[in-house]
Amino acid sequence: MTAAAPIRRARRLLLVLAALLFTLAPQAPATAAGPRGGAEVVATTQVADRQLDLSVRSPALGGRTVRVRLLTPDGWDPRDHRRHWPTLWLLHGCCGDYTSWTARTDVADLASLRDVLVVMPEAGWNGWYSDWWNHGEGGDPAWETFHTEELRHLLERDWGAGSRRVVAGLSMGGQGALMYAARHPGMFRAAAAYSGSVHPLLDEESAARIMGFFAGQGDDPLRVWGDPVAQRRIWAAHDPYHLARRLSSLPVYLSCGDGTAGPLDTAGAADALEADFDRQNHALAAALHRTGARHLTTHFYGPGTHTWAYWQRELHASLPMLLRGLGTGR
Repeated sequence: MTAAAPIRRARRLLLVLAALLFTLAPQAPATAAGPRGGAEVVATTQVADRQLDLSVRSPALGGRTVRVRLLTPDGWDPRDHRRHWPTLWLLHGCCGDYTSWTARTDVADLASLRDVLVVMPEAGWNGWYSDWWNHGEGGDPAWETFHTEELRHLLERDWGAGSRRVVAGLSMGGQGALMYAARHPGMFRAAAAYSGSVHPLLDEESAARIMGFFAGQGDDPLRVWGDPVAQRRIWAAHDPYHLARRLSSLPVYLSCGDGTAGPLDTAGAADALEADFDRQNHALAAALHRTGARHLTTHFYGPGTHTWAYWQRELHASLPMLLRGLGTGR
């Protein structure tokens, strides 16, 4: 026997072990096509431990490809179609994207989410979680259809998402969380909104501020819901205040600051947007109380601006309620 023989046998053994470990390790499919004509995953990217980005081509978005970030639970294996995980949807705000929650908070480090699939979908820089009116023509973008139909079914069929879902979001995403919970009964078991735009029809100032987000970027502010007077019915259909009765049976968490400098701000900070949303949140809370809502939690903490430090804190504060909704709370 030559001296090289043991070395060759050791190399073969290492190759066999490596192949076995690769086979046993949880792997995301390279692509997961949707139904014919439906949304499909065209690529995946592992960006960090337990963080997987899906590139999804969506008919509801005119065939464009957008990203969805998954924070996966321990033991998650998308090839195991027998196991489905309770799911938390985290919605980003205006001017953010699908990376915002993991980039700006400690959500990826929370031990209480290690047995939950967290879904953080792209919703457009200023998409408002809506199928845009587009002057009566509809069509692209249709964010609500993408999220509540295309993405929901794709995740449940191919990526281990279960039927127990809760939703939370900040600012524009807070409005989206409450809208989705109200407009799609049974889809979510609880909803939380942090500094949410929850009553854009409160007054002319609130409506004008929403429209100003578009005008400031050179876009047509009438494309989303139309004019707040001429198309008031469309605005009301996307205004959580006007959907309060549909939310009254769900656990709902509302939080907001009043726009003045708070404990997590620099001295002298002031925020007119947060002050406006504070008024909207108080109005929604009153409407929910009038409907007899029994599962409403509010944290209107006074001084505080429209910033991530508060939203991370409020995610932590609302998680026990959200996890109870999933059936995983202690």
